[in-house]
Amino acid sequence: MTITKDTIIGDILDADRTTAPYFLEMGMHCLGCPASRGETLGEACAVHGVDADELTAQLNAHLSK
Repeated sequence: MTITKDTIIGDILDADRTTAPYFLEMGMHCLGCPASRGETLGEACAVHGVDADELTAQLNAHLSK
């Protein structure tokens, strides 16, 4: 799986639950709620003041291990 800013957070979590800490670290603590699972990575980053390009790179690096 390759993650982009348009990837839905629920899809990322469903593909690999070990990505959850990255979302928790950015302040996204309600990962199970329908709203957060339906957001794109870019939308969540904008709301939480996180650099979407940086988080995308971190998640892709994590998944490539």
